[in-house]
Amino acid sequence: MKIVVIGGTGLIGSKLVGRLREHGHEAVAASPESGVNTLTGEGLSDVLQGADTVVDVSNSPSFADAAVLDFFTTSTRNQLAAEKQAGVGHHVALSVVGTERLAESGYFRAKIAQEKLIKEAGVPYSIVHATQFFQFVKSIAQAATEGNTVRLSPALIQPMAAEDVASAVARTALERPLNATVEVAGPEQFGLDDLIRKGLSFLGDSREVVTDPTARYFNAMLQDGELLPGIDATICETRFEEWLNQQ
Repeated sequence: MKIVVIGGTGLIGSKLVGRLREHGHEAVAASPESGVNTLTGEGLSDVLQGADTVVDVSNSPSFADAAVLDFFTTSTRNQLAAEKQAGVGHHVALSVVGTERLAESGYFRAKIAQEKLIKEAGVPYSIVHATQFFQFVKSIAQAATEGNTVRLSPALIQPMAAEDVASAVARTALERPLNATVEVAGPEQFGLDDLIRKGLSFLGDSREVVTDPTARYFNAMLQDGELLPGIDATICETRFEEWLNQQ
């Protein structure tokens, strides 16, 4: 099976390409570095020749409201149009648990727009909603930092390892299109504040994490449960402490 991975050189994409190749599939890492630009359409028609499945794990280089919306809508439209021409039978996209509940955030509004395009395009699809990755501890902290203080909500989160995300996306890519959304998550729940506190402490980061129920998460006010998966989510095995000890 030929599977084109958009964003195939990134954190999830590189792991995903490796897993698919281990299982004997022709996994192609598509990115600007390989001559495939989903914003301009450059290289898309060529890389999709003979492709059975396209997996989009790309992310916007900017989280500014207008830029992130333009990235996800333009990239997704170009991919879906090229897939129709090439006869691709399955479009898989990686998104985020809670996306539909966090429309205050420009980033999540852009993800909502991306998912709407996928659902309406007519290309058989599967959307994988994953919880936040352990690897994002530093970037979440940075987004919430004021001086030497990190202000974060105690809202519960159920994070997971990027390796488990890649495995879940690979499984979905190798199955029949669901024309639906599935969720994957880690095995443990933490307060968002406590997760980042533990992560920064392990990294030797001296910033103080302050619990603030009014702190915004990428510009969205969090309510209890908004970052948690539903009861039908697939629960992966890697625990946070286990992952930390592997770093």
